[in-house]
Amino acid sequence: MTESLLHIAALDVHYGAIQAVKSVDLRVEAGEHVTLIGSNGAGKTSTLKALTGLIPASAGNIRFDGHSLMGLAAHERTALGLVMVPEGRGVFARMSVLENLQAGAYLRRDMAAINDEIEQILDWFPHLKRRLQQPAGLMSGGEQQMLALGRALLSRPRLLILDEPSMGLAPVMVEKIFEVISEVCRTGMTLLLVEQNARIALKVTERAYVMDSGRISLTGASSTLINDSQVRTAYLGE
Repeated sequence: MTESLLHIAALDVHYGAIQAVKSVDLRVEAGEHVTLIGSNGAGKTSTLKALTGLIPASAGNIRFDGHSLMGLAAHERTALGLVMVPEGRGVFARMSVLENLQAGAYLRRDMAAINDEIEQILDWFPHLKRRLQQPAGLMSGGEQQMLALGRALLSRPRLLILDEPSMGLAPVMVEKIFEVISEVCRTGMTLLLVEQNARIALKVTERAYVMDSGRISLTGASSTLINDSQVRTAYLGE
């Protein structure tokens, strides 16, 4: 049996005396689209930060493509292909839209392919095409989310990690963002999505984990969980 592309095992994360993540096990197979849902404070973002090396794990192991990531710095994990679009987007506010996109490809040297991929991203997000020379900090939250996603794609991630891509966005922007996420998934991209809009998250993924108080409380096919009475009551507002 081949090993999962991503395997998180018995992960603990502490902030001082407070334990935010409690013995979490999570797998993502190559080409799979997985979501992690849960309420605010459930430990979802802390799990992603430990995965990407932004905060240390207290215990457990994280393996990517058969190799342990423990002890690797965040930039070393990015170089291996773990690329996260963080909550809050993290665009370079004073740099232009084009410069932000180009920054996503800073480890690459294939300029012709980079330019082709920028054109593809601009086709997906026409808003960005009209603002290529504009400082990114002057754009709306939805436009910045488009830019952050485009920048991440230009790094050619082996695992694309999205943390709350719909947060604070108008419904029309959420719809557009998830149209492109669905399009990216159809290319074969491996996706790990943390999203508080559980309904849309379960619709664009094949498998889901539910997190509650730092632990995984439920896991299964997204199509099954979207009809689960517990999930519908707690996360779908029904």
